[in-house]
Amino acid sequence: MAGFRALAQQVRDPGRDPSQRRQALRKCLERFAPYGHRATWHHLCASNGFSPDDREPDPALLIAALEELEEARSVWLAYESEVAARRRREKHDGIRKPTSLDEWHRLTWGGRSLLPCDPSAPPSPRD
Repeated sequence: MAGFRALAQQVRDPGRDPSQRRQALRKCLERFAPYGHRATWHHLCASNGFSPDDREPDPALLIAALEELEEARSVWLAYESEVAARRRREKHDGIRKPTSLDEWHRLTWGGRSLLPCDPSAPPSPRD
Protein backbone atom coordinates (compact mmCIF):
# COMPACT_ATOMS: atom_id res chain seq x y z
CA MET A 1 0.00 0.00 0.00
CA ALA A 2 1.54 3.28 -1.13
CA GLY A 3 1.86 6.28 1.16
CA PHE A 4 0.77 9.85 0.53
CA ARG A 5 4.10 10.99 -0.96
CA ALA A 6 4.31 8.03 -3.34
CA LEU A 7 0.76 8.69 -4.52
CA ALA A 8 1.52 12.40 -4.95
CA GLN A 9 4.47 11.42 -7.14
CA GLN A 10 2.08 9.33 -9.28
CA VAL A 11 -0.23 12.34 -9.68
CA ARG A 12 2.73 14.37 -10.97
CA ASP A 13 4.07 11.60 -13.25
CA PRO A 14 3.64 12.80 -16.88
CA GLY A 15 4.07 9.22 -18.12
CA ARG A 16 0.79 8.14 -16.56
CA ASP A 17 -2.61 8.46 -18.18
CA PRO A 18 -4.80 11.26 -16.78
CA SER A 19 -7.21 8.64 -15.43
CA GLN A 20 -4.39 6.96 -13.47
CA ARG A 21 -3.26 10.34 -12.15
CA ARG A 22 -6.83 11.10 -11.06
CA GLN A 23 -7.04 7.74 -9.29
CA ALA A 24 -3.76 8.44 -7.48
CA LEU A 25 -5.19 11.78 -6.26
CA ARG A 26 -8.31 9.98 -5.02
CA LYS A 27 -6.09 7.50 -3.17
CA CYS A 28 -4.27 10.45 -1.54
CA LEU A 29 -7.60 11.17 0.13
CA GLU A 30 -7.44 7.76 1.80
CA ARG A 31 -4.36 9.08 3.63
CA PHE A 32 -5.50 12.66 4.31
CA ALA A 33 -9.01 14.07 3.85
CA PRO A 34 -9.66 17.05 6.14
CA TYR A 35 -13.41 17.21 5.39
CA GLY A 36 -13.88 13.48 4.94
CA HIS A 37 -13.24 11.68 1.64
CA ARG A 38 -16.25 12.73 -0.40
CA ALA A 39 -16.45 16.34 0.79
CA THR A 40 -12.70 16.86 0.31
CA TRP A 41 -12.89 15.41 -3.22
CA HIS A 42 -15.78 17.70 -4.14
CA HIS A 43 -13.97 20.69 -2.64
CA LEU A 44 -10.76 19.97 -4.58
CA CYS A 45 -12.71 19.52 -7.81
CA ALA A 46 -14.73 22.72 -7.37
CA SER A 47 -11.78 24.85 -6.31
CA ASN A 48 -9.57 23.63 -9.16
CA GLY A 49 -12.08 23.62 -12.01
CA PHE A 50 -12.83 20.02 -12.90
CA SER A 51 -15.87 17.83 -12.39
CA PRO A 52 -15.85 15.11 -9.74
CA ASP A 53 -17.14 12.74 -12.44
CA ASP A 54 -14.52 13.67 -15.06
CA ARG A 55 -12.51 10.47 -15.59
CA GLU A 56 -9.65 12.17 -17.48
CA PRO A 57 -9.26 15.73 -16.16
CA ASP A 58 -6.48 18.04 -17.26
CA PRO A 59 -3.30 16.93 -15.45
CA ALA A 60 -2.47 20.55 -14.60
CA LEU A 61 -5.75 20.79 -12.67
CA LEU A 62 -4.96 17.56 -10.83
CA ILE A 63 -1.57 18.92 -9.82
CA ALA A 64 -3.17 22.16 -8.59
CA ALA A 65 -5.62 20.11 -6.49
CA LEU A 66 -2.74 18.01 -5.16
CA GLU A 67 -0.80 21.14 -4.18
CA GLU A 68 -3.81 22.43 -2.24
CA LEU A 69 -4.12 19.09 -0.48
CA GLU A 70 -0.38 19.01 0.29
CA GLU A 71 -0.56 22.51 1.76
CA ALA A 72 -3.38 21.46 4.10
CA ARG A 73 -1.50 18.26 4.97
CA SER A 74 1.64 20.20 5.88
CA VAL A 75 -0.41 22.25 8.36
CA TRP A 76 -1.82 19.02 9.81
CA LEU A 77 1.61 17.40 10.07
CA ALA A 78 2.98 20.45 11.90
CA TYR A 79 0.06 20.18 14.33
CA GLU A 80 0.72 16.46 14.78
CA SER A 81 4.35 17.21 15.55
CA GLU A 82 3.38 19.81 18.16
CA VAL A 83 0.97 17.38 19.83
CA ALA A 84 3.63 14.66 19.96
CA ALA A 85 6.18 17.05 21.48
CA ARG A 86 3.65 18.24 24.09
CA ARG A 87 2.72 14.66 25.04
CA ARG A 88 6.42 13.77 25.43
CA ARG A 89 6.85 16.75 27.78
CA GLU A 90 3.72 15.78 29.73
CA LYS A 91 4.87 12.19 30.10
CA HIS A 92 8.29 13.37 31.23
CA ASP A 93 6.52 15.47 33.86
CA GLY A 94 4.51 12.44 35.04
CA ILE A 95 1.21 13.22 33.28
CA ARG A 96 0.44 9.82 31.77
CA LYS A 97 -3.26 10.25 31.09
CA PRO A 98 -4.14 12.36 28.02
CA THR A 99 -5.74 15.69 28.88
CA SER A 100 -8.92 17.24 27.48
CA LEU A 101 -6.74 18.86 24.80
CA ASP A 102 -6.21 15.40 23.34
CA GLU A 103 -9.89 14.49 22.93
CA TRP A 104 -10.30 16.31 19.60
CA HIS A 105 -6.98 14.97 18.38
CA ARG A 106 -7.98 11.39 19.28
CA LEU A 107 -11.25 11.71 17.37
CA THR A 108 -9.54 13.07 14.23
CA TRP A 109 -6.47 10.83 14.23
CA GLY A 110 -4.95 10.47 10.78
CA GLY A 111 -6.36 13.70 9.37
CA ARG A 112 -9.79 12.39 8.48
CA SER A 113 -12.85 14.53 8.95
CA LEU A 114 -10.99 17.32 10.70
CA LEU A 115 -13.76 19.77 9.89
CA PRO A 116 -17.37 18.77 9.36
CA CYS A 117 -18.44 19.57 5.82
CA ASP A 118 -21.46 18.75 3.67
CA PRO A 119 -20.29 17.41 0.25
CA SER A 120 -23.16 19.22 -1.48
CA ALA A 121 -21.97 22.57 -0.05
CA PRO A 122 -18.16 22.45 0.13
CA PRO A 123 -16.15 25.29 1.67
CA SER A 124 -15.58 28.40 -0.38
CA PRO A 125 -12.47 28.43 -2.60
CA ARG A 126 -9.25 29.95 -1.32
CA ASP A 127 -8.41 33.53 -2.29
